[in-house]
Amino acid sequence: MQLSEIINSLGEEREHYFNAMTPPIMQTSNFAFNTVADLRQAFANEYGSYLYSRGINPTVDILRKKLAALDNAEDCLVFNSGDAAITACVMANLNAGDHAIAINNPYTWAKKLFAETLPRFGIQTTFINGTDINNYLNAIQPNTKLIYLESPNSFTYELQPLAEVAQLAKQHNIVTIIDNTYCTPLYQQPISIGIDISIQSASKYISGHSDVVAGVACGSKAMMQKIFDNEYNTMGNCIMPFNAWLLLRGLRTLPIRLKHIIETSAAVVAYLEQHPIVERILFPTHPSFPQQALALRQMKVAFGLVTFVLKANNLQQVEAFCEGLQHIAMAVSWGGHESLIMPKAAFTTHTEFDANNEQHRMIRLYMGLETADYIINDLERGFAAMQKS
Repeated sequence: MQLSEIINSLGEEREHYFNAMTPPIMQTSNFAFNTVADLRQAFANEYGSYLYSRGINPTVDILRKKLAALDNAEDCLVFNSGDAAITACVMANLNAGDHAIAINNPYTWAKKLFAETLPRFGIQTTFINGTDINNYLNAIQPNTKLIYLESPNSFTYELQPLAEVAQLAKQHNIVTIIDNTYCTPLYQQPISIGIDISIQSASKYISGHSDVVAGVACGSKAMMQKIFDNEYNTMGNCIMPFNAWLLLRGLRTLPIRLKHIIETSAAVVAYLEQHPIVERILFPTHPSFPQQALALRQMKVAFGLVTFVLKANNLQQVEAFCEGLQHIAMAVSWGGHESLIMPKAAFTTHTEFDANNEQHRMIRLYMGLETADYIINDLERGFAAMQKS
């Protein structure tokens, strides 16, 4: 199915809502039934019925169909946050006594889930350097049930060899889950490679407007129903119809927004790589990136996020750079219309700062929908402020 068809018409049965071009928001918590038999059938198959919007809702359904098609998946669930999607998918596939494998330093709350929450229920996790397939093989135990991936991650961009991991996991009947937020399914389709569940933080590129918090999980219909029948409903993870409608709005412009960001990223990365105050850059498809060959093989393109290391002697210089920017905001998250920076120094105090530790000098830049010149001019202000400090 063509991308334009998915975004503009899939799942939209306009004759059911007065031929309106934009689907209505079914802002209802409840649905009525004419007969006891109909109600009985809905209770028996809540996954396929409009019973209560905690589960299935018509506005959310349109979004689910589009997102599943984008990921080349059978089905999709939409959650009230990316973290909720991760937690539900992980917990749906683990029981007390099981073992999981996770890549080092995943998204903060994913790491907390594996390192702190799951051990309370007798589930242990081995964290590995996910860049080498041998590390997965060595970490597998008889009770290993799940492998958690994030390729690339969203700060230093380590990748995992997805096809090799998927093949290994299937040989051992292990479920694989990936956070695919960086690439979106437009530029990397893990399910087509053999990964079982592909997750995105829809708060980012899917929304694109910094006004929604949501998460997406795509996979087989059987897997999605398994999650729906337990963790999705039990934990109250559903997305509200209005937020689903906002995500539908965001999808309309997703390809053109990403195209602009890809073009801007190339210009800004080229600017940063030659700047005298930048020690080095981290960008998955850049020639200096250690896994460039893998990035070029399993991702269509790198874009949006670049991390650079400042030539700073102290924390004051890092802070001067960040606070010298006039237009690029300092904030968590990314994927919206506005460019953002996130300094690793935010996790470091002045007494802890070590100029020899390049992580203390790392700045993550997200390039939004502004022009490249606009972003570069503001970066110049930051560099100038740093030099004066």
